[in-house]
Amino acid sequence: MHTRNLDDGFVYIGALLFSLIVNMFNGFAELSLTITRLPVFYKHRDLRFYPAWIFTLPNVILRIPFSIIESVVWVVVTYYTIGFAPEADRFFKQMLLVFLIQQMAGGLFRATAGLCRSMIIAQTGGALVLLIFFVLGGFLLPKAFIPKWWIWGYWISPLTYGYNALAVNEFYSPRWMNKFVIDNNGVPKRLGRAMLEGANIFADKNWFWIGAAGLLGFAIFFNVLFTLSLVYLNPLSKPQAVISEETAKEVEANEDARQAVRNGSTKSNGGNYKEMREMRLSARLSNSSSNGVSRLMSIGSNEAAPRRGMVLPFTPLSMSFDDVNYYVDMPAEMKHQGVTDDRLQLLRDVTGSFRPGVLTALMGVSGAGKTTLMDVLAGRKTGGYIEGDMRISGYPKNQATFARISGYCEQNDIHSPQVTVRESLIYSAFLRLPEKIGDQEITDDIKIQFVDEVMELVELDNLKDALVGLPGITGLSTEQRKRLTIAVELVANPSIIFMDEPTSGLDARAAAIVMRTVRNTVDTGRTVVCTIHQPSIDIFEAFDELLLLKRGGQVIYSGQLGRNSQKMIEYFEAIPGVPKIKDKYNPATWMLEVSSVAAEVRLNMDFAEYYKTSDLYKQNKVLMSQLSQPEPGTSDLHFPTKYSQSTIGQFRACLWKQRLTYWRSPDYNLVRFSFTLFTALLLGTIFWRIGTKMGNANSLRMVIGAMYTAVMFIGINNCATVQPIVSIERTVFYRERAAGMYSAMPYAIAQVVMEIPYVFIQASYYTLIVYAMMSFQWTAAKFFWFFFVSYFSFLYFTYYGMMTVSISPNHEVAAIFAAAFYSLFNLFSGFFIPRPRIPKWWIWYYWLCPLAWTVYGLIVTQYGDLEEIISVPGQSNQTISYYVTHHFGYHRKFMAVVAPVLVLFAVFFAFMYAICIKKLNFQHR
Repeated sequence: MHTRNLDDGFVYIGALLFSLIVNMFNGFAELSLTITRLPVFYKHRDLRFYPAWIFTLPNVILRIPFSIIESVVWVVVTYYTIGFAPEADRFFKQMLLVFLIQQMAGGLFRATAGLCRSMIIAQTGGALVLLIFFVLGGFLLPKAFIPKWWIWGYWISPLTYGYNALAVNEFYSPRWMNKFVIDNNGVPKRLGRAMLEGANIFADKNWFWIGAAGLLGFAIFFNVLFTLSLVYLNPLSKPQAVISEETAKEVEANEDARQAVRNGSTKSNGGNYKEMREMRLSARLSNSSSNGVSRLMSIGSNEAAPRRGMVLPFTPLSMSFDDVNYYVDMPAEMKHQGVTDDRLQLLRDVTGSFRPGVLTALMGVSGAGKTTLMDVLAGRKTGGYIEGDMRISGYPKNQATFARISGYCEQNDIHSPQVTVRESLIYSAFLRLPEKIGDQEITDDIKIQFVDEVMELVELDNLKDALVGLPGITGLSTEQRKRLTIAVELVANPSIIFMDEPTSGLDARAAAIVMRTVRNTVDTGRTVVCTIHQPSIDIFEAFDELLLLKRGGQVIYSGQLGRNSQKMIEYFEAIPGVPKIKDKYNPATWMLEVSSVAAEVRLNMDFAEYYKTSDLYKQNKVLMSQLSQPEPGTSDLHFPTKYSQSTIGQFRACLWKQRLTYWRSPDYNLVRFSFTLFTALLLGTIFWRIGTKMGNANSLRMVIGAMYTAVMFIGINNCATVQPIVSIERTVFYRERAAGMYSAMPYAIAQVVMEIPYVFIQASYYTLIVYAMMSFQWTAAKFFWFFFVSYFSFLYFTYYGMMTVSISPNHEVAAIFAAAFYSLFNLFSGFFIPRPRIPKWWIWYYWLCPLAWTVYGLIVTQYGDLEEIISVPGQSNQTISYYVTHHFGYHRKFMAVVAPVLVLFAVFFAFMYAICIKKLNFQHR
């Protein structure tokens, strides 16, 4: 670049500002990183592991080497390629400033995270602080133009010190100071000094060290503030769970509970085989009534209120599978150790069956393949190679139809946090229940009635209006979430239900309540399979049959448990060398001990081979052959459409839930609305009536800078705050899509559409406040152009944030990915470096930069037709429209292109979000 005149100098100012802003934004990644670490810190702090400064100091020290590397790389790559002052000392001085800016930014965003303590609030708080520092840093609005009531903001902005130090370091170079320009009074002045004074920068060369000291001081202050926030502030939400009134009474009335057990209180659901099984379960509980778990399994029942029958019919279905094998690609680590096979086998010749009204336990030691087998049978695997014969009531399993008649309760209870229990079930029912079952029409009233029946079945009817909340933070307890997970699948009226570790992470009482729900589900005549890990005696004996796997995915037992697990015990005790079970010993624990790898080595035998030679295996083969043949008069499963609801129906249901989610997310919508209001008032008071002060080009650049800054920061805040919301809902989306509730496009379009009214409200009051306080020209055309450009700019930033989540594994990565492009948006916006000054080999990115079109639209619509005369430093006086055209390269007639392009950017980012949500899956099984 040239160093001939003031115009050239302003280009260098833009390059220095870009360095300042990029390295300032570089600290934004600290925000999400710190927020994710805070819960662990609070736990350690409350347990008195260490003082808060022990947490802060390593964060600062470990950041220094990375900052040094980033600073060196940045300055080495940009300094001489841009053409800054060639002296070596100025090169190293700029490197020092870049390093201090990064340290200051890291401390700032750590302090913001410590004060806000919530991802959404912290993102907004960070953007707000950055906005204040940005606007009052002396480059958008020079110090002389800052209102007296805001001048304090100039001195507390770290960017003031960084900006002045960078500029002084550059413009005191001999190549600037040895050239002269004529000022307005006709007096020669050194170009470097004239440049500093023209940009309202302190013209004292000592400001380099003042700025460096200021940045260092701010870095220390922010880290001290972060430490104090860790000492004195607590998490925003304490872990809490909803406790129903019924549960509270249960805890206070143990004597009533014992009496209920003695009376045989577990409720039945009709059918002789169900009643017999229920009586057997009650007998087990009564026989062990001294055990607290057994007593609790019958808490809350009431013989005077018998359970109603299920209002929707379903077809009981069996599932049989023969010689199922599952392989994955051989891990690279194992190949490096000399393994030559290309595939690793996780399941080996697994054969078994699941039948209606029978509760089957799928067990084995860790790594035996329990969940793997369940995922294979349920069709939930996203990779690997599956072999074997799987049939549903004798017909070959077709995953497309199987998803319509099956339910899968995942180990992690994933639900939308901002809907109630009843709304969660209504949402699942309306999407998954067909319009007709047999000859029965399924109306909306029937679906609602069915939801109420299911809530009663799983004993959630007294919590129907409770918000689900986030696990461990708000809403339902872990045990209540487990029951909700079961209920969400039950309202789909499935015939076969898979449950992965339904009692995992629960205490004895909660596990007993969940198992009572599972038992009630089985007693409706459904086929239920559960993986289970080290159950108690009572929970284990609630099962009817057992499928036991050994490490390597081989079956070592498949059959009935019998009363008090007697049949299973007899099978293993008949194996030579296996010790007999001790009196009152847990059969599940004993079974895992006597069939372990160590036991196989001691007995010098393979339990899988022993099982294949046993009579039990032969019986299972006979049963398999029977179940593999369709019963006379039956037909294979068939559905006319892939999903229960039409595309429009899916969209309506998804939009209904998104509406509830958005309305009940004040930490998202209220925070971004408040940020927009504060930004509008901030800019309005700082740039008060500046639209009437168009005496020179500097005033015009200030107004343009104000408009540009407001749109950019509100847009960035929209982008940042939408990411956690989309990330949480995407996790729910993976579960719901796998369950066959809807296709990806209606879901994505519903979320896209839901943003439109909120952004419309946001843009409306922002436009009114800013337009009035800055005193732009009150013409209807200019006002609505200002609103139009602002609205679609806010919208495309929001959709850009949604898109970054859809292409990232989590919102932390999405935040880093999005921030990486903020600097490019700034650089090519056309504000810091006008379009005519952008090199030809980079001009292509200018036309791809959405912010460039926003700046274009704002400038042209407000100033492209004004014929007022303004003074331009170093040039003759000219009209505003002429200056806009020749300095920025903007033409008013081009608005016919700018307007649809702004709309297209919003459509493009929304479309990319929908496509990525549909095509990319970061949840691998």
